[in-house]
Amino acid sequence: MKRIKKIVIIGLLGLFAPLLRAEMDIEITEGIESALPIAIVPFAQQGPAPISISSVVSNDLGHSGYFKPMSEQYMPARPTSPEAIQFEQWKSVGQNYIVIGQAIPAGNQYNVQFQLFDVNNGSQLLGYRMTSSAQDLRRTAHHISDLIFEKLIGKKGVFSGRIAYITSSGQGASATHRLQVADADGFNPQTIATSSEPLMSPSWSPDGRKMAYVSFERKTAAIYVQTLATGQRVKVAEFPGINGAPSWSPDGGKLALTLSKDGSPDIYVLNLINNSLTKITNSTAIDTEPAWSPDGSTIVFTSDRGGKPQLYRVSSQGGSEKRITFSGSYNARASFSPDGKNIAMVHGNGNDYRIAVLDVASGTINVLTGGPTDESPSFAPNGDLILYASQRGSGGYLAAVSLDGKMQQKLVFDSNAVREPAWSP
Repeated sequence: MKRIKKIVIIGLLGLFAPLLRAEMDIEITEGIESALPIAIVPFAQQGPAPISISSVVSNDLGHSGYFKPMSEQYMPARPTSPEAIQFEQWKSVGQNYIVIGQAIPAGNQYNVQFQLFDVNNGSQLLGYRMTSSAQDLRRTAHHISDLIFEKLIGKKGVFSGRIAYITSSGQGASATHRLQVADADGFNPQTIATSSEPLMSPSWSPDGRKMAYVSFERKTAAIYVQTLATGQRVKVAEFPGINGAPSWSPDGGKLALTLSKDGSPDIYVLNLINNSLTKITNSTAIDTEPAWSPDGSTIVFTSDRGGKPQLYRVSSQGGSEKRITFSGSYNARASFSPDGKNIAMVHGNGNDYRIAVLDVASGTINVLTGGPTDESPSFAPNGDLILYASQRGSGGYLAAVSLDGKMQQKLVFDSNAVREPAWSP
């Protein structure tokens, strides 16, 4: 009996919305030496709550590598109002900052408030009140983490963001491939597509509402655009040969693609409004992995036209291409920082592949990771972190590194094969 290959498409806000289980643990493998001591005191709550907001905030800040949250068991007190804070008491246990708050039920909502204080001078640095539904309390906690992070570090936090990635289990005829989306801390994992054939190259739309990806469910490669909330999807490319590496334009109206319908793989731009297709490169070499600059004027892509894979730049309207990487025998898989000043990439020499960053203005390359099997870099929305994939034996895992290389995280999943991460806008 012939085995039937199948793909299941799922809406993020549908069947899997109630899931809150974490399938990922974050390990700090290298932190900031000057990590700030901070006490996140348990929030005052009336009755049981779905989550502990203070625990989520503490985990967020601790996993960032920039903070050293105080363990709850060593806290000298549990103040929930400003007048209850004895700052000398917190100084004596080495804390620089303290966060207090409340989460009080009000009908079907929660009234949440928090305050951030500088322990050394007793001044309030931050204070917010917000309303949250029970199911959104975790999102509210991530928002609080973002606010604290930006106030104390001076950079936007990424705790409210989401990540997409591909997982695989089984082999051969029993293999199952999933395109999944989770909160930045690994909670609320949701499967938006499941297939017995490979899924590849997830790419977020600029508004975070859609995902473009490659599916082999029909035995050949095709590119789909799927609306995450409903699961509705549209096939946008299924030409003869290669259909790969979709990349959204900053305005969300176009996709840069790799197609080989005319022979060798080249970069094309597909207008999603009128379905017109523009050929951007025209080479007998392999041109692939397009990435748009944040202003939409430029596409950087990988090509072996010089003999080995290197990064090239071309106008998004087409024209002459210019090589931009010269150090190393292998440079590929470009990802622009949100400000356009840096490009993350896979940088290789021999069989050693690491994540590196190219300074666009100077052309300087800074290698951030230790390799030897690092791939698929993706910048976080704040431009400070780079998410990437690596391998351990026959399995794969995700990791993150700060732009300066000082902070490194390892994201450990239940699945033993995780690849191709993409950070949401």
